[in-house]
Amino acid sequence: MKISLLFAAALLLAALAPAAPAATASASMVAVTAADDERCAATQAGDRARLAASYSDDLHYAHSNGKIDNKSSQVEGVINGPNIYEKFDYKDRTFVPAGPGVVLMKGRVLVHMKNKTTGQKLVNDLNYLAVWREENGTWRFLAWQSCKNLPPAPSTPK
Repeated sequence: MKISLLFAAALLLAALAPAAPAATASASMVAVTAADDERCAATQAGDRARLAASYSDDLHYAHSNGKIDNKSSQVEGVINGPNIYEKFDYKDRTFVPAGPGVVLMKGRVLVHMKNKTTGQKLVNDLNYLAVWREENGTWRFLAWQSCKNLPPAPSTPK
Protein backbone atom coordinates (compact mmCIF):
# COMPACT_ATOMS: atom_id res chain seq x y z
CA MET A 1 0.00 0.00 0.00
CA LYS A 2 2.80 2.43 0.94
CA ILE A 3 4.62 1.69 -2.30
CA SER A 4 1.55 2.33 -4.45
CA LEU A 5 0.86 5.64 -2.65
CA LEU A 6 4.46 6.72 -3.14
CA PHE A 7 4.29 5.65 -6.79
CA ALA A 8 1.03 7.60 -7.29
CA ALA A 9 2.53 10.68 -5.62
CA ALA A 10 5.64 10.45 -7.82
CA LEU A 11 3.49 10.15 -10.95
CA LEU A 12 1.44 13.16 -9.89
CA LEU A 13 4.57 15.25 -9.29
CA ALA A 14 6.06 14.17 -12.61
CA ALA A 15 2.85 15.08 -14.41
CA LEU A 16 2.73 18.53 -12.79
CA ALA A 17 6.41 19.39 -13.22
CA PRO A 18 6.32 20.18 -16.97
CA ALA A 19 3.28 22.42 -16.47
CA ALA A 20 5.15 24.85 -14.23
CA PRO A 21 7.23 26.55 -16.97
CA ALA A 22 4.22 26.70 -19.30
CA ALA A 23 2.10 28.24 -16.55
CA THR A 24 4.84 30.77 -15.86
CA ALA A 25 5.12 31.64 -19.55
CA SER A 26 1.34 31.99 -19.81
CA ALA A 27 1.25 34.27 -16.77
CA SER A 28 4.06 36.35 -18.28
CA MET A 29 2.15 36.73 -21.56
CA VAL A 30 -0.95 37.91 -19.68
CA ALA A 31 1.16 40.40 -17.70
CA VAL A 32 2.97 41.72 -20.79
CA THR A 33 -0.32 42.08 -22.68
CA ALA A 34 -1.71 44.10 -19.77
CA ALA A 35 1.48 46.19 -19.66
CA ASP A 36 1.18 46.98 -23.36
CA ASP A 37 -2.50 47.85 -22.99
CA GLU A 38 -1.50 50.26 -20.19
CA ARG A 39 1.29 51.77 -22.33
CA CYS A 40 -1.22 52.44 -25.12
CA ALA A 41 -3.76 53.91 -22.68
CA ALA A 42 -1.08 56.13 -21.11
CA THR A 43 -0.05 57.32 -24.59
CA GLN A 44 -3.65 58.13 -25.53
CA ALA A 45 -4.15 59.95 -22.23
CA GLY A 46 -0.85 61.83 -22.59
CA ASP A 47 -0.10 60.88 -18.99
CA ARG A 48 3.55 61.59 -18.16
CA ALA A 49 3.66 59.54 -14.94
CA ARG A 50 2.03 56.47 -16.51
CA LEU A 51 4.32 56.66 -19.56
CA ALA A 52 7.39 56.95 -17.33
CA ALA A 53 6.22 53.92 -15.37
CA SER A 54 5.64 51.91 -18.59
CA TYR A 55 9.01 52.66 -20.17
CA SER A 56 12.33 51.16 -19.14
CA ASP A 57 15.01 53.67 -18.18
CA ASP A 58 16.99 52.03 -21.02
CA LEU A 59 14.28 52.68 -23.65
CA HIS A 60 15.42 52.72 -27.31
CA TYR A 61 12.51 53.87 -29.48
CA ALA A 62 13.22 53.84 -33.24
CA HIS A 63 10.38 55.54 -35.12
CA SER A 64 9.36 54.56 -38.65
CA ASN A 65 10.84 57.85 -39.93
CA GLY A 66 14.28 57.01 -38.52
CA LYS A 67 14.12 59.26 -35.44
CA ILE A 68 15.53 57.65 -32.29
CA ASP A 69 14.23 58.48 -28.81
CA ASN A 70 15.26 57.55 -25.31
CA LYS A 71 12.85 57.46 -22.37
CA SER A 72 12.93 61.19 -21.70
CA SER A 73 12.59 62.31 -25.32
CA GLN A 74 9.86 59.75 -26.06
CA VAL A 75 7.77 60.89 -23.10
CA GLU A 76 8.24 64.53 -24.15
CA GLY A 77 7.29 63.69 -27.73
CA VAL A 78 4.05 62.06 -26.65
CA ILE A 79 3.16 64.90 -24.25
CA ASN A 80 4.37 67.94 -26.23
CA GLY A 81 4.69 66.64 -29.79
CA PRO A 82 2.52 67.78 -32.70
CA ASN A 83 0.06 64.87 -32.54
CA ILE A 84 -2.51 63.44 -30.18
CA TYR A 85 -2.61 59.64 -30.15
CA GLU A 86 -6.25 58.64 -30.49
CA LYS A 87 -6.20 54.88 -31.00
CA PHE A 88 -3.96 51.83 -31.42
CA ASP A 89 -5.70 49.34 -33.68
CA TYR A 90 -3.66 46.14 -33.54
CA LYS A 91 -4.11 43.97 -36.63
CA ASP A 92 -1.58 41.51 -35.24
CA ARG A 93 0.06 41.49 -31.82
CA THR A 94 2.05 38.38 -31.03
CA PHE A 95 4.11 37.83 -27.89
CA VAL A 96 7.11 35.48 -27.96
CA PRO A 97 9.14 34.61 -24.85
CA ALA A 98 12.79 35.24 -25.72
CA GLY A 99 14.39 34.21 -22.44
CA PRO A 100 13.96 34.73 -18.72
CA GLY A 101 12.38 38.15 -18.18
CA VAL A 102 12.35 39.09 -21.89
CA VAL A 103 9.38 38.99 -24.27
CA LEU A 104 9.27 40.06 -27.91
CA MET A 105 6.12 41.67 -29.28
CA LYS A 106 5.66 41.74 -33.04
CA GLY A 107 2.93 42.46 -35.52
CA ARG A 108 1.06 45.20 -37.30
CA VAL A 109 -0.75 48.21 -35.84
CA LEU A 110 -2.71 51.15 -37.20
CA VAL A 111 -1.84 54.19 -35.08
CA HIS A 112 -4.57 56.83 -35.33
CA MET A 113 -3.43 60.38 -34.55
CA LYS A 114 -4.70 63.94 -34.87
CA ASN A 115 -2.52 67.00 -35.41
CA LYS A 116 -2.90 69.37 -32.44
CA THR A 117 -2.77 72.50 -34.60
CA THR A 118 -4.69 71.62 -37.75
CA GLY A 119 -6.92 68.83 -36.49
CA GLN A 120 -5.84 66.76 -39.50
CA LYS A 121 -6.20 63.01 -38.98
CA LEU A 122 -3.30 60.69 -39.69
CA VAL A 123 -3.09 56.90 -39.65
CA ASN A 124 0.29 55.21 -39.56
CA ASP A 125 0.13 51.60 -40.76
CA LEU A 126 3.16 49.99 -39.11
CA ASN A 127 4.91 46.67 -38.84
CA TYR A 128 6.83 46.57 -35.57
CA LEU A 129 9.08 44.64 -33.26
CA ALA A 130 9.12 45.57 -29.59
CA VAL A 131 10.96 44.21 -26.56
CA TRP A 132 9.53 43.98 -23.06
CA ARG A 133 11.81 43.32 -20.08
CA GLU A 134 10.88 42.39 -16.55
CA GLU A 135 12.52 44.88 -14.20
CA ASN A 136 12.14 44.33 -10.46
CA GLY A 137 8.93 42.36 -11.00
CA THR A 138 7.37 44.87 -13.43
CA TRP A 139 7.21 44.52 -17.22
CA ARG A 140 8.68 47.60 -18.89
CA PHE A 141 8.85 48.66 -22.53
CA LEU A 142 12.52 48.39 -23.51
CA ALA A 143 12.65 48.83 -27.30
CA TRP A 144 10.55 49.60 -30.38
CA GLN A 145 11.40 49.43 -34.08
CA SER A 146 8.81 50.02 -36.77
CA CYS A 147 8.45 50.56 -40.49
CA LYS A 148 5.54 51.98 -42.45
CA ASN A 149 3.55 49.73 -44.73
CA LEU A 150 3.12 50.95 -48.26
CA PRO A 151 -0.38 52.02 -49.24
CA PRO A 152 -2.20 49.51 -51.43
CA ALA A 153 -1.35 49.80 -55.09
CA PRO A 154 -4.15 51.37 -57.12
CA SER A 155 -6.11 48.85 -59.10
CA THR A 156 -5.86 49.09 -62.83
CA PRO A 157 -9.04 48.84 -64.89
CA LYS A 158 -9.26 45.82 -67.18
